[in-house]
Amino acid sequence: MTAPSAEPLPPTSQPSTPGPAPASAPALPPAPPSPDSPPAPTTPLAADLAAADAALADNAPTGAAAFPPGSPLMLHMPVDVRNMSLALLALFATVALLHWASAVFIPIMLSLLLTTALRPAVEALKRCYVPRWLGAGVLLIAIVSTLAVTAWSLSDGAAQLVDSLPVAAKKVRDNLKARTGTASPLDTMQKAASQIEQAATDGATTAPPRRGVQRVVVERPPFNIRDYLVSGTMGLMSALGQLTVVVFLTYFALASGNLFRNKLLRIAGSSLERRKITIHVLEDITSNIQRYLLVQVFTSVLVGVATGLAYWALGLENAAVWGVVAGVLNLAPYIGSALTAGASALVAFLQFGTLDMALAIGGASLVIHTLVGNLLTPWLTSRTSHMSPVAVFVSVLVWGWLWGLWGLLLGIPVMMAVKAVCDRVEDLKAVGELLGD
Repeated sequence: MTAPSAEPLPPTSQPSTPGPAPASAPALPPAPPSPDSPPAPTTPLAADLAAADAALADNAPTGAAAFPPGSPLMLHMPVDVRNMSLALLALFATVALLHWASAVFIPIMLSLLLTTALRPAVEALKRCYVPRWLGAGVLLIAIVSTLAVTAWSLSDGAAQLVDSLPVAAKKVRDNLKARTGTASPLDTMQKAASQIEQAATDGATTAPPRRGVQRVVVERPPFNIRDYLVSGTMGLMSALGQLTVVVFLTYFALASGNLFRNKLLRIAGSSLERRKITIHVLEDITSNIQRYLLVQVFTSVLVGVATGLAYWALGLENAAVWGVVAGVLNLAPYIGSALTAGASALVAFLQFGTLDMALAIGGASLVIHTLVGNLLTPWLTSRTSHMSPVAVFVSVLVWGWLWGLWGLLLGIPVMMAVKAVCDRVEDLKAVGELLGD
């Protein structure tokens, strides 16, 4: 018998031992850049852009999903239409409420502004053992008395200035007529208007009435001085009433001390972080408004001194008084400069009798107000409040449209408070960044 032949076993896989690594090829030197390749970035901004493009190219999908060459980069930002619509509606409702209830909000804002300005003085009096209620009363009485005495002393001059308007208009007309040798444009326009009115009256009188047509004569109501005085008195009483409300609100806010601040801290909750944020917001608002008021005082003094010196150099009478008036009116943006320039030019024309001096006086006032009010004041305000000059100008325009003259005065402090809140709230930091410098 023959033994069965053994079948060959399948080969088993054995772990391969690492052998010596093959020798790598020597590194080639980098190829020189081709003339068609773009130049390497030389500035930090260009280097950042090149790095961003390279990262996008590395992470970009391949195939059909890849960006075609030359296509613009698109930033995909999901927009919540519902939340955006609600935010816009809330903004429009707030603006409408501020405009509709301006008679309520303006005294409140003025009292808060005065409270912020006078609080350091009240605290200084308290350190001298003067109670808050007494110190606040003394300060407000002194301020109101000073304003009343100033207005009373300037009332006679203002009345004389108003009474001299017809004389000044006649002098202007005569001066223009003497310069040109013919009738002035003002006289020509008045004469043409009177001739047109006379021709229309004659035509209506001589035209025969048509049959079946009833003639209607429109009569102008006579000027009633009583109605004019009543309307003017009502406006004056309304302004005095608002000022009285401002004075009382300011007094109560100063006399109460830190009561309002403590209430805000209690409203913020028991969280230590929220209370600290509330304290920082209040401190930022107070410091920004105080710096803004210091800027206004500094620029008003500068305008007053410069205006008084310029008027004195040009020979205008009572140059020091005009300097004080210009400094006070500088607190009303744009309107104060126009009033100062117009009134001083009129007085200069009445004093010198020539248009050249009137234009020189008015031009000097406008130049001073333009340099200080439109260049120096926005720059100092933006530096002290950390707001951009564009935001300052836009704030003045928007609040002036919303509240008129009071909006021009209160717009920047209100936006300072808004920026201080936005800088401390996470969801509103974008708004604070837009307002910042």
